[in-house]
Amino acid sequence: MFTGIIEHLGAVESLSLQDDGGRITVHAPTLASKLAVSNSIAVNGCCLTIVSTDRDRFSADLSGETIRKTSFGTKTGALQKGARVNLEQPLTAGKEFGGHFVLGHVDGTGRVTRLRRDGESWLYGVEVPEDFARYVVPKGSITIDGISLTVAGWNEGIVEIAVIPFTYEHTNIRDRKPGDAVNLEGDVLGKYVERYLEARGESRRQPALTLESLTRQGF
Repeated sequence: MFTGIIEHLGAVESLSLQDDGGRITVHAPTLASKLAVSNSIAVNGCCLTIVSTDRDRFSADLSGETIRKTSFGTKTGALQKGARVNLEQPLTAGKEFGGHFVLGHVDGTGRVTRLRRDGESWLYGVEVPEDFARYVVPKGSITIDGISLTVAGWNEGIVEIAVIPFTYEHTNIRDRKPGDAVNLEGDVLGKYVERYLEARGESRRQPALTLESLTRQGF
């Protein structure tokens, strides 16, 4: 589990992709020496398992599903060699919970529509897929490239985020340009509510169990 609070940045050193999987190596001198093989790490919001590490870099394998679901494998605006990436280690017991519940399970990708200065902050716009829109709640939480952000506006399929200077300077948001693919994860609490309501609706559509119906079914 993660919080969406980015404490480190890295750069893609190599990215090898095939239809059924691949591998990414990230140059991360401020973090790599603290990592261990088999541990988890979120790279642009995607939870990956570390398969090798040294003082300055680490590598992780990518499944075919990860490539299809994330900006690692999108046709346009995909993550490229040299790109800066957001890094977060899993939450540890007793540590301050500063963002929101983030699992690192990317739901899909969105597209950057704009990034412009707005006074002391920046206005960040991201177009999201139709099937992700149900997780967008004004003033609610959303994860974009692993960053815990608050939805400031929602208009015609575009999420608008008010980015404060600290977030702009300490994440890869400052590198974003229109057309870039970004990883999206909806709030897991909203997903549980959605699933509960779906299950509740399904149960209401089922015929009520009676002694007579159970007898017919052999009980």
